[in-house]
Amino acid sequence: MKKIIRQWWSTGVVSLLVILAGFMLRLYRLTLLPIFGDEAIYIRWSQIMRAEPTLRFVPLSDGKQPFFMWATIPFFKLFSDPLFAGRFLSVLCGTATLIGVIILAYFLFKSKKVAIISGAIYALSPFVFFFDRMALADSMLSMFGVWFFIFEVLTVKKVRLDLAMLSGFLLGGALLTKSPALFFVLLLPATWILSKWNGGTKKIAAHLIKLVSLSVVTLAIGYGMYNILKLGPNFNMVAIRNKDYVYPISHLWTNFKDPLFIFIKMAFEWINAMGPWTLLALGTLGAIFNFKKYWREILLLVVLFLAPIAVLSEFAKVFTARYILFSIPFLVVLGSSAFLIKSRVLQTISIITLLILVLQAAKFDYYLLTDPERANLPRSERSGYLEEWTAGTGIKEVADFLTAEAKKNPEQRIVVGTEGFFGTLPDGLQIYVNKNSNITVIGVGIIIDKVHQSLIDSKKFGNPTYLVVNNTRFIADAEQVGLKLLAAYPKAVRPNGGREALLFFEVTPQATFFKATPGKL
Repeated sequence: MKKIIRQWWSTGVVSLLVILAGFMLRLYRLTLLPIFGDEAIYIRWSQIMRAEPTLRFVPLSDGKQPFFMWATIPFFKLFSDPLFAGRFLSVLCGTATLIGVIILAYFLFKSKKVAIISGAIYALSPFVFFFDRMALADSMLSMFGVWFFIFEVLTVKKVRLDLAMLSGFLLGGALLTKSPALFFVLLLPATWILSKWNGGTKKIAAHLIKLVSLSVVTLAIGYGMYNILKLGPNFNMVAIRNKDYVYPISHLWTNFKDPLFIFIKMAFEWINAMGPWTLLALGTLGAIFNFKKYWREILLLVVLFLAPIAVLSEFAKVFTARYILFSIPFLVVLGSSAFLIKSRVLQTISIITLLILVLQAAKFDYYLLTDPERANLPRSERSGYLEEWTAGTGIKEVADFLTAEAKKNPEQRIVVGTEGFFGTLPDGLQIYVNKNSNITVIGVGIIIDKVHQSLIDSKKFGNPTYLVVNNTRFIADAEQVGLKLLAAYPKAVRPNGGREALLFFEVTPQATFFKATPGKL
């Protein structure tokens, strides 16, 4: 034991510091970025499931697996801010993935140096840093993926049933989190390449039968857990909604090129910007110059990194950066393997590349922690998270105002109409005012051209009544229809210099004199 402690003491301390640094960086100013549309939906589902146990499968109504929402529920007891609670879960998942990356790197290459460098790169990489701070299921999926393959590597090397069973539980967690966990199933046989295929034909055949049998156990446990979803209604919606995001297999021979090359280009543009690009450079060095000695490990990492990107690029109807998050840990380990190269010249190049990576990542992360608008986010990500209707800038401030008003007169009903019926609004507002029983939030339309009749009726009844809408979807003359602007919350500046803003109106008595119609859909 003393010998083990001496051998691992310094490595353990450095690894622990890397893990703590990664955790604290992800935790710092966690709610700085405005709430995103999908975050609002997931957190709202979690609140509903917490309040009503019979609705624990409500995400199935939209074809989403509920494990992330289930796991969010306990954190509502710890934190008053629901957005912080949801994002804190992702921080924990990201930290668990960081630990997994360190362990996977060591198991594959038996190098403490590579393991520590892998952890440091993962802790700093803006790609994973950004999504590990969002209340989205992708960080949890990435965590399950890394740990699933850790135990699959151990299963293949040790050929043990208990390890295969643990792999099955991790696979089950992944399948209950998000549909792309299917990639873990499909790529499971790739780990067999690490096995020792010694002996004659009979021994090899017997060994193969053992591996197949252990994989069957893993899959049986994983899909056994997944079938828990059949206990809830709308289980069939998972398959139906998947068709909205994925082309059928026939797409492979009917329209192979579209959108394959476009999406592959996009994927590497995201990694180039947020990886950052130096991670790809290290990965290339590691793959080329370590292939002779570590060809099994290199081939496995390349497949785990590239295969999901290639398949998603071919079959995905919708493609965003977070869809490939679960493949990035394997690129990180591959990039860290560059430090196994024996050539002094290549070692120097690897060190210089790593230093550039650290500087690039530190700058990117600094902006994400202080001023996200200045971060070099890819156009598609900046648009969705900072500029458009999906970005919930101002929602928390509106909720704070409404909460303060509700406290002044707890007996009085406050009614708030919002743009939309599902997503950033009204869900983003509901998560904050959820505990105030005298605040009612209702969606009143997508394009708002008049005050909705329900809001007019509320005002006539004597309730303080408000409207929250993005300026790009508000096409009425506020003064003429009886709305008083209380506040405007501008979002990030678009490339053309334009700027969307969230508008917060009060419905005035004047609105009751106009004939209102429901907002246009």
